Amino acid sequence: MAEHDVSAELYHVGRKEREKKADELLKKFELYERRNDKAHGFSKGMKRRLTLGMGLVNSPRLLFLDEPTSGLDVQSNLIIRDVVTDLVLEGVTVFLTTHNIEEANIMCDRVAIINKGNIVAIDAPESLKKMIRSVQSIEVSFNHNSADQLDELHRLPMVNDAHKEGDKFKLYTEDPSEVIDAVVAYAHTHNLKVISITTLGPVSRMYSYG
Repeated sequence: MAEHDVSAELYHVGRKEREKKADELLKKFELYERRNDKAHGFSKGMKRRLTLGMGLVNSPRLLFLDEPTSGLDVQSNLIIRDVVTDLVLEGVTVFLTTHNIEEANIMCDRVAIINKGNIVAIDAPESLKKMIRSVQSIEVSFNHNSADQLDELHRLPMVNDAHKEGDKFKLYTEDPSEVIDAVVAYAHTHNLKVISITTLGPVSRMYSYG
């Protein structure tokens, strides 16, 4: 395929090596049967696979991918994920940006959360998921407030932190449903009426792979 030849020449890969590498990559991305076809007739997924293959023709040790599976068919998505996984196992460092949380969880061994251009957290996927769960919160207001309520609410089971915001209390937790039950029980014990109670999930986020 001519596209691989052009990429190989740009990376100064010799003719013998480029032919061998092109065949290898076309087979890896399941494009070998279309090696004599013009790329303009390819589907979006096939073009994305071809583009990624062109970027691998010189066997890079560092690879940057910007949402490589966005908007692709299932087959192309799975093929690209498998190839990236194999590259990492071979020792290639891959930086991947994605808005797909599940993709970051599956493909990455370290994930950075970026908010407004700044990295606000970086860790293994499971550790970050635990952290994200911990910043869920319950916002509650009662018909009467007292000076002791904040400390008392902070001591409720599964409440990690508590703040007073105006006439409301915000309780941070990993288990909103259990905290809601505890808040209702607290209100009943203290002869309070719950005016409003709202569950707030984690803030919106974007993942990148490192």
